[in-house]
Formats: sequence, C-alpha cells, structure tokens
Amino acid sequence: MMRLVTVLAVLCVAACDVDQAVLEIRGETMGTTYTIVAVDKTGALKAEEVRSAVEKTLADVNATMSNWDPNSEISRFNAQQGTDPVAISDELALVMGVANEVHVQSLGRFDVTLGPLIELWGFGTRNSESPVPSDGEIAAARQIVGQSKVLSLTTDPPSLRKTVPEATVFLAAIAKGYGVDRVAATLREQGLGDYMVEIGGEVVASGKNPKGEIWSIGIERPDAAKRTVESIVRLPDMGMATSGDYRNYFEENGVRYSHIIDSESGRPITHLTASVTVIAENAMLADGWATALLALGKERGLQIANEIGLAAFFIVRDVADAERSFVTVASERFVELQGGN
Repeated sequence: MMRLVTVLAVLCVAACDVDQAVLEIRGETMGTTYTIVAVDKTGALKAEEVRSAVEKTLADVNATMSNWDPNSEISRFNAQQGTDPVAISDELALVMGVANEVHVQSLGRFDVTLGPLIELWGFGTRNSESPVPSDGEIAAARQIVGQSKVLSLTTDPPSLRKTVPEATVFLAAIAKGYGVDRVAATLREQGLGDYMVEIGGEVVASGKNPKGEIWSIGIERPDAAKRTVESIVRLPDMGMATSGDYRNYFEENGVRYSHIIDSESGRPITHLTASVTVIAENAMLADGWATALLALGKERGLQIANEIGLAAFFIVRDVADAERSFVTVASERFVELQGGN
C-alpha cells in the first residue's frame, strides 16, 4: 500500500553549538524517499561515511522484506507453493511476530496476507482502471487470505509455513517502519544519539534537534489537492507513522474506493476516517498500527487504542462536507504524550 507522507515540520538546522555539526542525508529506498537529520556533537563524523552505513542497512532490509525484489527473502517465500515450514531469518521472524501481535489485537484488520485482494482491487500491479471485482472474485480471493488462517510462524528455530499453498505475504504496511528502526540503530552504532529518521512518512526521533529541543513532526491534513499541516506533535524518543485513505484511491459510478482493504469484507473501507497517526515505542509498531486503526475506523479504533494504551490521532471527515471539513480526536495516551493539549 502506498502510505501517506507525513509532513516534516521545521528541521531546525541552525543555532548549533560551535563544536557540533548537523548531518543531513537524503536518498531513495523502498519505492520512496528517506531523510535523516542528526546532530554530531563531536563534529568528527563524515556525512558520506554515515550515508554508506545507512544505505548498506537499507539494502539489507530490502533484501529481506521487499515484495518488489523477486530475489528477496519474502519474495522467495511467496514463490513457494508448498506447505512445508521454510527457515527464515531472525529479522523476518521479528517482523512477522510483531505483525501477528497487531493482527490479533486489531481483530484481524491488520493482515499481511491481503495481497490477492489488493491486486484484485487494482492497488497492486494492476491499475485502478481495472473494473470493480465481482462478488465471486472477492469470495475466491478471500479463500487464500487471512493471516491467522493461511500462515504459521515458529520462532525457535525461526520458520514460516503456509497452510494454504497460494498464500502470499505483503509487508508494505510494516516494513518501512522496520527499516526506519534499523537505520536508527545504525546511527546509534555510529555514535549518534540525537537524530530524526524518516522513510516515506514513517519517522523515529531520538534526543534533541539542533536547537536542543524535542523533535517536532507535522501531521498532514487529508487533502488530496494540496499538502498542508493539520497538527504538529512532539516526538520524544519514539516512532510515528500515519496512514491515510485519500492519496491512493479511485472512483467509479460515484463510489470512492480506497486502497485500505477491510479484511472482514474483502472490500475497501467506506467509513469516514481519513487518516490515523500512531506514536509508539518504535516505528515498526507505529507503522502496523496506523494501518490497523485506519482499517478499523475511528469508533472501534479509538476504543482499542484506549484499551491497550496506544497513542493515536484520528482525522475524520465531517458528514456535512466530507472532502473539505474534518474533525480530530485523540486517544488518551496521545493526549498524555502531548502534555494534555
């Protein structure tokens, strides 16, 4: 799934102490872009050396998680048509373990096996000009999806097994967050403790920005026509991700079809929740939960967020003017993190 690009607020690249340096690194990965801003308090690190370490990390993540690389670990798993256990890397086992936790807690709405339905609705390699699928086509695709039904994960030793040979795993809704966390770990290995990492809108921040303040990140207003900031939040040593339904969709016969698929119905979501931002202990969790809560919608999503202590911010279309007017609501934990505002 294409994901909403979170607008980065002011990066504060001025007002540094005389002995420290600000490293800014930008590039492309995972079909999108990445941005790193870090404070080198010693002034001794070279940006190109840090970039080299970061790009090696990103290459490793893609070699494991990319659904667009036919030689990646997950692509090789998908290509297998048997039901025998397949040995997997510790990295893939970690991501699949978190995916399973979010799947269960979100009542199945987060589901990494929805690839056949995503393709059927034209949000994969097909295009959105493909016709709306029939009830029969949807029913057939649903027979080979369902994370708890078609996959079985073993952690010691790590292995993954299909219980339905045609099952596939699509990691776009969690792999970018994992990539952000891996890049953050690489920066720490380089001796950096004050940084912001962003890949395609998924963010992790640590320490302070170059002005010595907690990092501030903007949440984009769900407006398909232009990019504006709805709200700016503080991100204290945590990960953040936003999922929205308004950039990747198509319309047919007056009906709007979003790329976010409801695993229960096999159809795009139809509720009025336009975007969900999640702040969590790491970007991988935030990434998965942002998709899960958007699929659930504000009412049920907010209830679950409060039950498990998850920081979530919902932007919901106003019934009276769904394309231009929005209301916002935040979970209890989100309000707490933002100082009660």
